[in-house]
Amino acid sequence: MMQHSLATLTIITLVGVCQALIPATPGEQTRRAIISTRDTISKIREANKPPRIYIDYLIPLPPATSDADIDPWPAIIVGGLAQQYPYAEEIVREILAGVVEDSTPEKCSSQVISASDCCGLFIQESPNSPGLDVAAIVFPSPDQLENMKQIEQMVGDKRAMIVFNRQYTRAADFGFFKKGESQQFLDKFEWAFAFQEIACRGEDVKLTFEQSTGWKASVIDENGQEIDVMDDSWDTATRPDYLELEKKINEIIPEPLWMRKMGEVQEKGFKFQRKQ
Repeated sequence: MMQHSLATLTIITLVGVCQALIPATPGEQTRRAIISTRDTISKIREANKPPRIYIDYLIPLPPATSDADIDPWPAIIVGGLAQQYPYAEEIVREILAGVVEDSTPEKCSSQVISASDCCGLFIQESPNSPGLDVAAIVFPSPDQLENMKQIEQMVGDKRAMIVFNRQYTRAADFGFFKKGESQQFLDKFEWAFAFQEIACRGEDVKLTFEQSTGWKASVIDENGQEIDVMDDSWDTATRPDYLELEKKINEIIPEPLWMRKMGEVQEKGFKFQRKQ
């Protein structure tokens, strides 16, 4: 009976771990990114297609960041990317070393594509075969379209190419006259891993993509609790639509954040009124 109970507890514990929607630590995010990227590359190669993949990695805030910092990663300006780049470089090198089997960090080379745009290229060599090398371009913007096309040709059909934390979302971002050209290029890519955060109905929403599960969405409430806001009818191969997310959040969490905060004030008073 005791053995049965322990077995049941183990199964429940494993299921609980598997159901965690978002990575709890940067180390876990990196581990999950490596696993999902390897699985995605394998799936694409089995389909006899060139591996072209996206990774969106939520770069951790600097250790010195305090609650008073409103925007520690001002990514919409070049200065923000310049601050992030050293952290991104370390992360990319770790992911590439994990993705390329039997390789080591020393086998990774890099070069600057655009210093002003903080865009770089990393190539992880495989000790087993040149065809298993993996290239990663970091922080590419629409200005790097020609660079990306040249790199894609250099990589060839067998080797994998990763676009890491792209600074565009759609073909229209490349301008009206390059919309068709850029769409042809973007159509070659698919998601390998994503950990994104957005604001929806004022809530802190986390979106994740992994090859084993597809897209997932959760809200982190004011108490730090993770609330699954995916609908069973949604296609997990497609990133959740904003309006559909908003509708689902309204269904699961009827009271908006500001209303819940007002209830907290009425119950506990303002923070400066509370006893230490």
